[in-house]
Amino acid sequence: MAETVTSLDVQDLRFPTSEQLDGSDAMHPDPDYSAAYVVLRTDGGAEGHGFCFTLGRGNEVAAAAIAALRPYVIGRPAPRGAADLAALHRALTHDSQLRWLGPEKGVMHMAAGAVVNAAWDLAAVRAGLPVWEFLAALSPEELVSLVDFRYLTDALTPQEALALLRAAEPGRAARARALKATGYPAYTTSPGWLGYDDAKLVRLAQEAVTGGFEQIKLKIGEDLGDDLRRMRLAREAVGPGVRIALDANQRWDVGDALRRLAALAPYDPYWIEEPTSPDDILGHAAVRAGQPVKVATGEHVANRVVFKQLLQAGAVDFVQIDAARVAGVNENLAVLLLAAKFGVPVCPHAGGVGLCELVQHLAMFDYVAVSGSLEGRVIEYVDHLHEHFTHPAVVESGRYKAPTAPGFSARMHPESIAAHRYPDGPVWRSRLRGRS
Repeated sequence: MAETVTSLDVQDLRFPTSEQLDGSDAMHPDPDYSAAYVVLRTDGGAEGHGFCFTLGRGNEVAAAAIAALRPYVIGRPAPRGAADLAALHRALTHDSQLRWLGPEKGVMHMAAGAVVNAAWDLAAVRAGLPVWEFLAALSPEELVSLVDFRYLTDALTPQEALALLRAAEPGRAARARALKATGYPAYTTSPGWLGYDDAKLVRLAQEAVTGGFEQIKLKIGEDLGDDLRRMRLAREAVGPGVRIALDANQRWDVGDALRRLAALAPYDPYWIEEPTSPDDILGHAAVRAGQPVKVATGEHVANRVVFKQLLQAGAVDFVQIDAARVAGVNENLAVLLLAAKFGVPVCPHAGGVGLCELVQHLAMFDYVAVSGSLEGRVIEYVDHLHEHFTHPAVVESGRYKAPTAPGFSARMHPESIAAHRYPDGPVWRSRLRGRS
């Protein structure tokens, strides 16, 4: 007998990371990593888990947006394969009235992504496979059927996508074996939070190199003198052979970006991430054309159309997908295919709460079944909050180990959910009393 989705439950979960300035950057000095956390349940007892990621205030808005999607999900057959997951994605993103709230951007779009990702978790659990293997087992035709090609066909047609996937198909099994044996390259942002003092930056940078990372990332963007000092200390700590990426987190205008990058150039930065507004496609193109540091962006890009235009404009050297920003796996598949068409490496954004857990699956699937390459590709890693997940991301010797547990690695421990529920979980009751 077919299973049916019988409930969609959502929780407002927040973690007080601002107390140690974990996650601090030029635009977000005091983040409390948070998740609007959704669980789909079926009448057969199966569950699918997903979430939106936020930085604290406003997480209740994301939770309310997810809750508003209950009528689109409850009563549907529990998803098993590509056809079910494509139908759910279209139901959540094509609704004529919900589209007015975006269209295809903002909190409502992220809520759709949380539910879509939970559905992928559910389908992969039912199949007994981690999501990266579940995706890589689909045929090229099934993968193409998952993608909404509306607004994309001037850059990528379904026929071109099918050809890309068919070209990668013969090597899938060998690449999957290699991935299980050696993992996927990672870089770490843990040393580089803007609120950390110099001693902590140096210590964590040295520990990262000792731990096998060949790339670290620093947050910059406020005071140029501070940025120069921190970049000098980091370069001295890791030596000339380790890449140092920089992240301005949208802080600059285009002219500011060009001037500051010229000043930082003697320390050999590898890329500059989000040098200006994530919506400014031509601004990113101008930064890329105006100086030698490579340009990366994507964690705040609202949808596949903006990614398409960044690629068409030659505005990025690296595409940074985020597992919880666009409308879930389906839309990220569209972005992976676009990047493959334009020959641009995908280096996912991660960190936060649960983002490492999710996006590792998308990058590994890209290697196995889409791009077929690890050249120039790394997944961000931040060593925060993994202990709250039943199957946390594992990084050893600077490489993500391939997940083996069925699902999307999104499930949190019940104890963590109960403790961090806002505002009535025990972690928050004591803190909120102290603030009153």
